[in-house]
Amino acid sequence: MNDAQLWHDVDDYFAGRLLTDAPDDALAAALSDSEAAGLPPIAVAPTHGKLLHLLARVQGARRILEIGTLGGYSTIWLGRALPDDGRLITLEYDPHHAEVATRNLARAGLADRVEVRVGAARESLDRLAEEGAEPFDLVFVDADKANNPHYVEGALKLTTAGALIIIDNVVRGGRVADPDDDAPDVTGTRAALDLIGGHPRLDGTAIQTVGVKGYDGFALARVVA
Repeated sequence: MNDAQLWHDVDDYFAGRLLTDAPDDALAAALSDSEAAGLPPIAVAPTHGKLLHLLARVQGARRILEIGTLGGYSTIWLGRALPDDGRLITLEYDPHHAEVATRNLARAGLADRVEVRVGAARESLDRLAEEGAEPFDLVFVDADKANNPHYVEGALKLTTAGALIIIDNVVRGGRVADPDDDAPDVTGTRAALDLIGGHPRLDGTAIQTVGVKGYDGFALARVVA
């Protein structure tokens, strides 16, 4: 058995024993409808979705910001962690993706607490700051990787001490540590990690993962001031 198949099998094993609220029709439909609509198959894995859900609950998050909606799969996991008076704003560049996500969120019963904003995320982040948005308790960054440092900077303008920032896909299959790789997704990820490591308002780490999505990982940073 090759490594990739083993990682997949172990993920399936964990999901079968720990994600036991199945069948979850809303999550399954979000994936199937996204596939039918031609969206790329890059949603978070089920175990990763549950991790986001648990982190939001541990955080006691009332307000969540997501950068990169896709079909709304991770949005559903995060939205379900909110209390009844909670609010989630998710930013999506592609209008077609946003349309699919909006339907998926409505099916999941989250239309009353989730807002999908369409447009370039950097502009949407600036707009939220200009609006004087109430600070967010958790920010999940999972959009175009070249702009990761800008997304972290935008998140810092919209959070206060105690907030949690999660950046997905920071390993890039190991390319992040290759000094000869200067692709935009890698340089953007490195810049975000350097920002976390050197910023006086952030305390963070990064974790490598393997699973159904292959070899990757995420960064986790706490806003400390």
